[in-house]
Order: sequence, then C-alpha cells, then structure tokens
Amino acid sequence: MKINNLARFIVLCSVLLTSLTACAQDHRKNTSRLHHINDAILNTVLLNNYKQIVPIVGLSNRKMATVNLGFKYQLAFDSLLNKYAELTPVDGLKYADSTSLNDLEDDLKFYNTIVVALNGDLARTGKAVSFIQNLSRNKQVIVALFAEGATLQNFDQVNAPIVWCPNLDEEAAMVVPQIIFGGIAATQKLPAHFSTKYLANSGYDTKKIRLKYTVPEDAGVNSNDLSEIDEIVQEGIVKKAAPGMVVLVAKDGKVIYNKAFGYHTYDNLQADKVTDIFDLASVTKTTATTPSVMRLVEQNKLQLDTNVGYYIAKARNTPMNEISVREVMLHQAGFIPYIPFHNFIKEGDYSRDSSAAYPTKVADNYYIRKGFFNDFMWPKMLNSPIKTRGKYVYSDISMYVMQDIVEHIAEMPEDQYVQQNFYGPLGMQTTGFLPRNRFPKSRIVPTEDDKVFRKTLLEGYVHDQGAALKGGVAGHAGLFGTANDLAIYNQMLLNKGTYGGEQYFTPQTVEMFTSKQSDVSRRGLGFDRWDPDLTKKYPSEFASPQTFGHTGYTGIGVWTDPSRNMVYVILTNRVNPTVSEMLGKLNIRPRIQDVVNKAIDKGKR
Repeated sequence: MKINNLARFIVLCSVLLTSLTACAQDHRKNTSRLHHINDAILNTVLLNNYKQIVPIVGLSNRKMATVNLGFKYQLAFDSLLNKYAELTPVDGLKYADSTSLNDLEDDLKFYNTIVVALNGDLARTGKAVSFIQNLSRNKQVIVALFAEGATLQNFDQVNAPIVWCPNLDEEAAMVVPQIIFGGIAATQKLPAHFSTKYLANSGYDTKKIRLKYTVPEDAGVNSNDLSEIDEIVQEGIVKKAAPGMVVLVAKDGKVIYNKAFGYHTYDNLQADKVTDIFDLASVTKTTATTPSVMRLVEQNKLQLDTNVGYYIAKARNTPMNEISVREVMLHQAGFIPYIPFHNFIKEGDYSRDSSAAYPTKVADNYYIRKGFFNDFMWPKMLNSPIKTRGKYVYSDISMYVMQDIVEHIAEMPEDQYVQQNFYGPLGMQTTGFLPRNRFPKSRIVPTEDDKVFRKTLLEGYVHDQGAALKGGVAGHAGLFGTANDLAIYNQMLLNKGTYGGEQYFTPQTVEMFTSKQSDVSRRGLGFDRWDPDLTKKYPSEFASPQTFGHTGYTGIGVWTDPSRNMVYVILTNRVNPTVSEMLGKLNIRPRIQDVVNKAIDKGKR
C-alpha cells in the first residue's frame, strides 16, 4: 500500500513538474514573442495614407482579396487578415515566369480592395511595382512591404498606401495586417531619408479601432496564470462533458487566449479548430434578437412600454395582447417556459423529401409541411396561458414574440436584418442562421445524434426543435458562429456601441440593455447578468457585478465584464452524441471564467 502511494506521489510530482515547466516555458516564450511584436510595431510606418484608406472601414461594401506573389510569410499574413474580414487568396505565383502580371490583374476584376505583401526581392522588380500601379487606377490597393528602407525608392511613383516594416519575420507578418485593419495603431515615422518622396519623419498616424491579436503578457496577464484553462478543458473532454471545446479571452481590446481542444465527435476523426462554427443556441437571444431590438428602440420605431398587440395583429385577441415589450425582454411576461412542438408532429406533417407541400427543411432528409409554424406553432404560443406575469420565468416564447415584432417593424426577416445591420459591417464572417447554405459541413461542429425526432446527426441544423421546425431562423435559437465573431460583437458592446470605426449603438442604449433592469431578477433587457445571490456563484465565483452575457443549451457561454475590460467565450457541443449534464456537473464554464478573472486580477496587483 505504501509503495502504491509512493508511486502515485512520484507520478503526481512528475506531472506537476512537467506542467510547471511547460508554464514557465510558455511565459518565457510569450515574453520573447511580445518583444518581437513590439519591435515590429515600433519599426512599422504607414505611408501614402492621405486618403485615409488605412485602417480599412466600411466592410459591407468591400470585396477583398490578398495576392500571393511569393512572400515568405504569406500564410501567417493572410491568417491575420482573415480575422478581420474575408479576403479571398489569389495565387499570383502561377504568373512568376510571365513578363507582366496583366493576367493576374484580370483575375482580380471582381474585387475592389486588394492587399499585396512584398519582400525586398519582390519589391525591387519592376513587374510587381507596375502591377500595383496599374491595379491602383480603379481599385483600392494596400501594399505591405517587408524590406530595408532603401527599397522604398522603387515606390516613388506609387500612391497606394504602403505599410512598411524592415523586419522580415513571422511576428512582423502578423503585425502589419493588424495595422491595416486597425487592431494596432500606426504611430511611427521614417527614421531617415530613403528617396525624394519618402523622407525622414514621414508617416501617418491611425487609431486602434478593432481587436488586437497578441499574447497574454501584452495585457498584463502572465501566461502561467491561464494554464489551468487547458487542464479544466482536458478534464471536461476526458469525463465526456463534450468532445471538443474552443475558449477565447479578450482583455483591453486584445485577444490574449484562443485555443481549440478535442474533436468534433468522440470518434476523434476531426480536431476542433478556433475557426470552427458552433450552434450558439440561446446566445441567439443576445447576439441576434436583442441587438435588433436595441437598434429599433434607438430609432424610436419600437417602444419598450407599448403592448405586444400594438405590434402583432394576431396577438390582439389573445392573452398576450396587453403584455408590454419590456416585460417580454425581462422574461416577466408570464409566458410558459417551453412548448415541445416536436411532440405534436403527426404522420403526414413531415416528409423525407422536399416538395411544394413540404418546403421547410428541418434537417438532412426531414421537411415539415407548409404552414406548420403559422397554422400550429404560432397560434399555440399566442394563446398559451399567462400564469406568472410579473415574476421572472425564463421562456423561449419571449424571443419568438420579439422576432415577430422586429420583423414587422424592420419589414424583413430577422436573419437578413442582423446580417445587414451588424454581422457584415462588424466583420463577423461566419455568424448567421442556416450555416449549411454558406459553409461546408466539415466546418460546422455537429450537435446531437437525434434518435427520436429527426433521426439523424445534426450537422449545421439548429439543435433546438422549435427553431428547427420554424425553418432554422428563430428569435431564441438558430444562430451559428465562431469564438472570434462573438469576441468582435461583445467587444463592440464593451466599447459602448462602437467598433471598426462605426457606431452601432449609443453608450446609453448599451448601458440600459446590459445593466440590471428588473426588480424581481438579475436580468437586463435580453441579457443575463451576474447573480447577487453569491451562493449561486453565477456566472462564476469571481465574476463582478457588472458582468453580462448569456449561456446556450448546446454548451455555450459568452460573458463580458466591463470592470475587467474582458470578454470570455467558451464554445462546446456538449449535446453530442446526446445531451450530457457533465459540463454543468463539472462546472467547466464557470471554473474557466474563474481562472481568467483571477489571472486578470493578479496582473493588476
């Protein structure tokens, strides 16, 4: 027995020592990385920006491409560009032996904004410079030049913005894209005369307008103090809380932690990536329906204290008529929590093939009959009894109602409204409804292997049964997206309504919706919040009273803490292959949030 205990102790010490050594290495490595990042920033100068093209704004009106002419770190360069917006990679290497790049110019005819990265050898060829000059006649071109200063003389006749950096390494290749999109401000000037055009002290200043992607030490956080996140996630995966997870942390407008763990399923065939798309479940409420309400309230098109029947004609002769919009947003309308619509489906209500009679796709090989929502689901919700008005009872029906109100006022479907008003302009490339219409199945993390209702593995079709029967676009569920997209959206809220050089809400609107607005619950308008009952430790033991956000049934958590200037995102598919309670039993989401909060607080001391 003593031998076994000693063996266990030795193994434990070995694991602990390995872990601590890895932590120390991470801290040393990231401290070194930060030095190289800062060196690249201090050496980078923005030139020719008299038209204020950099940082890029107005993403909705742009079709962008990044051209590969053989820059050594093109992959790293492009990966950072694509954290901000979708830039199509265009291969210019196939024209390397051509006398000109006219054919490459033709390949770019459908794009209005082109980013070209060049090193010294590429920049000194007249072919590349001529290509940039020709392209600049009718397109916005931005040149990222990684070369010694003397190379600038080759660009005396070029008027396109040039982001020049003498450093030729991977860190520099990841800094320059962030200056192009405003994740990092340009503040430096040329150190010497390099040509008759590029003189000493030349250079344009810009402001930081988007997220920066960096290491924890850049935000005053020690990487060692975040290492426990990895351990908690691995524990969750081993104990079958979920087959995979993605965690992101942003502090002070800087993404300091973003890792993917595990696999899409327990088959361990496809590893999770930070770019994977997850079913966000009830985070739909705060990321789609609530911002729509916020926008319409700001425009004085929607009044919080007006009754539901004023906006929805079908509600006027129902128990819902006199309920105010404010009560709905606070979950105090008295609606019943949930109606299991899928339990009411009869033979003949669905088909395995689509047709005019069965037009609404619910999942692969499952189509619901025409009018099922309008004829059955919606009347059942409108006429459901009002039992607990004035009390806090969380109900999905609330956001079905708010979706209908939004669509009546906006005069368009909610999925189109949020895409046009928020996701496109913000650079949220993946967030939206019905992801299978836009992305390959392999990019989307599967949820439940539904053995009862749809009898198929749900891959890119909303897990929530009611949202699925509505066609995948619902006010309470149906949204899909990545951790990076959620970080962008919540950073906009943390910024009190501004991001990327555009204002989406006034600070007063953000404050009103995200702060405590109820006398009977912890809730804001649409948003969930920190619970003052400290025994609940919600959303985590060390969360501040300013914390707002939401969770999702599929294993999602998104929380923003203004007091720490922090955004925390965790994405999991805990319902795969079937619904599991282990994520909650192990307190995975709050424990990770505690690690983040403690690490940030320690960094302040």
